[in-house]
Amino acid sequence: MLENREGKSVPEVVFKTFDGAWKDVSTKDLFAGKTVAVFSLPGAFTPTCSSAHVPRYNDLAGVLKENGIDDIVCVSVNDTFIMNSWKKDQNAKNITFMPDGNGEFSEGMGMLVDKSAIGFGKRSWRYSMIVKDGIIDKMFIEDEVPGDPFKVSDADTMVNYLNSSASKPEYVTVFSREGCSHCTRAKNLLADKGLAYEEVVLGQGLTHRSLVAVSGKSSTPQVFVGGKLIGGADELEDFLK
Repeated sequence: MLENREGKSVPEVVFKTFDGAWKDVSTKDLFAGKTVAVFSLPGAFTPTCSSAHVPRYNDLAGVLKENGIDDIVCVSVNDTFIMNSWKKDQNAKNITFMPDGNGEFSEGMGMLVDKSAIGFGKRSWRYSMIVKDGIIDKMFIEDEVPGDPFKVSDADTMVNYLNSSASKPEYVTVFSREGCSHCTRAKNLLADKGLAYEEVVLGQGLTHRSLVAVSGKSSTPQVFVGGKLIGGADELEDFLK
């Protein structure tokens, strides 16, 4: 039975990180004097973790911070080099990735589970929590059922808990091409507004024919917000006003 540890301190461990040089990051470094959103998952580069769990926390980082969260931390039983590569692959600039390589943090949380049946060995169960100055304020633990449940540890659930009326940003997609100055302008406009976006580049699985098929236009950029075509950089500028 997985334990709900609300009201208790987070485990005191040291995370072994590498960013040009080895650096020890303690539990105190992560949590002291701050309100931190933590989500933990089975493994880097795995399907649900990469397609939904990490991207949505990255997308909603601004909303979480508007509602009292100082930092967002992703924990997985992987080494620092895997976590660094995954963060880069996910372009998750709003999230701090912590490598729980030995599973010490997950074990201290009572969330280390045996996934040997699928060749993973010991991994973290999927959960999320809000930690205030090192004390666990709220936990969202996935049900103990077979497989990899993903219903309550997501970013939207956490935002709704913090503020059920919080306004969430629409999904934004920018269709671009290499060397396009107007594409750069559009991306800068979005960045200035703090809007996360997905970029799809022509020639990387997308042809001009594909672009015309989805947008009716052959020029770049073509920006979609919430599934609606906004257009190029000029149209985006007007839209953001």
